[in-house]
Amino acid sequence: MDADAVHEVVKTERTELADLLAGLSSAEWAAPTPCAGWTVRDLAAHLSAAPRAGLAAVVTGLVRARGDVQLMIGNEARSHAAAHTPDELVAELRAAAGSRKRAPGTSVVEPMLDVLVHGQDLAGALGRTREMPPGPATVAAQRAWSMGFPFGAQRRLRGLRLVATDVEWAVGAGVEVRGPVAALLLLATGRRLALPHLDGPGAAQLADRLPA
Repeated sequence: MDADAVHEVVKTERTELADLLAGLSSAEWAAPTPCAGWTVRDLAAHLSAAPRAGLAAVVTGLVRARGDVQLMIGNEARSHAAAHTPDELVAELRAAAGSRKRAPGTSVVEPMLDVLVHGQDLAGALGRTREMPPGPATVAAQRAWSMGFPFGAQRRLRGLRLVATDVEWAVGAGVEVRGPVAALLLLATGRRLALPHLDGPGAAQLADRLPA
């Protein structure tokens, strides 16, 4: 996929997620997500604020989090969630749908990876089903597999070969784990949401290799 195609996917996904969030109840906004310690509201805040993250804000956040990137991201999400109403978060996400801005040091694929995976986190938290387009999922899965931080997929899934059943994509070496590329993307990014959609001789090992 070229950059323009990636940005079109991001725009569509952000718009659809804004539509989903706009219809939530107060209880649904407070529901826990598969991201440990994050509510739906926190995750919505992350998605709405991420396109506007600048270098100065990132550096300041890292200093406050003592260099812990994941802690910094969580802190910023919860702070933004607390400072904005659900309606404001939805409006922000909708307004940012077409933004091409991305966090310092990231590739053009990361915003797509982020919104595809977090779209599944939101759907899982809300008991909804959300389709993921296989082409973009394949590009995102390859990027997630190639990244050391923050997913550590190659280290965590060492000895396994991931084989997509709906597209031409496979990575790793060892005992096979098979499933749709969307599920393999969730696996590579450490989501237990992937488990019901995967099989093969290596599938029995997966529960012990994913965060609780």
